[in-house]
Amino acid sequence: MDFATLKAKGLVRTAMAPPAVRAEFPFGLGEPGLHEIAESAYGDRAAATGFLLAAIGQGVRGAWVWVRQTSIVLDTGEVPEAALPGLSSRLRLTVQVRTAQAGLWAAEEAVVSGAANLVIAEVEQSDFTSSRRLTLASTRHGVPVVLVLPYSCEGATAAASRWRLASRPSAPNRHDPHAPGHPRWRAVIERCRAAPSATGQAFDLEWNDETLSLSVVSGLAAGPAAPPAAADENRFRLRAG
Repeated sequence: MDFATLKAKGLVRTAMAPPAVRAEFPFGLGEPGLHEIAESAYGDRAAATGFLLAAIGQGVRGAWVWVRQTSIVLDTGEVPEAALPGLSSRLRLTVQVRTAQAGLWAAEEAVVSGAANLVIAEVEQSDFTSSRRLTLASTRHGVPVVLVLPYSCEGATAAASRWRLASRPSAPNRHDPHAPGHPRWRAVIERCRAAPSATGQAFDLEWNDETLSLSVVSGLAAGPAAPPAAADENRFRLRAG
């Protein structure tokens, strides 16, 4: 019996190749597959969430399912609609669960339901088995999955990429030098299957809430402003005297 006959009888199925992932920033984030975004330190949850929404918010259409573990909700609060510019008109279903395992299960069920175009899960921990199941489900159904994890997450998972996020000093405000400007983050990609050579690379990013765009910037200040030079201080004292 030849191959065509076997295929006609349903005895052979043609496997569909997974979609190609672009080997450039943000390295497939927002495309089918499992990705992880972790805090760099305690308190960087806002940076992780901001990076997630900025990097994929404008590219994913349709309904979102956002799974959140209760302990994280109590610690960080809710994500207000005002913090979702351009996204608030979309359907966003929030699911709250008590345990990390329940959150991972809910995320998988959301993927296979066929009702979601993006699944986000904020849980305290993940494991290789759960991440492998989410990877298979995401690839099979074409639904991107993003796990938002605390700073303590370590170890191997089946995720295609893992980002580590930290907040940075905001950009200068051109209207008021004493006011904050556009938010900035530092994103380090710790794991990247699409571009293994990018592993360990750090990106300094700026979000422009006027143009709704994310850009890579350079020359960010890493510490406090330098004090004035001694000569300048002496001239000021002479004039004051």
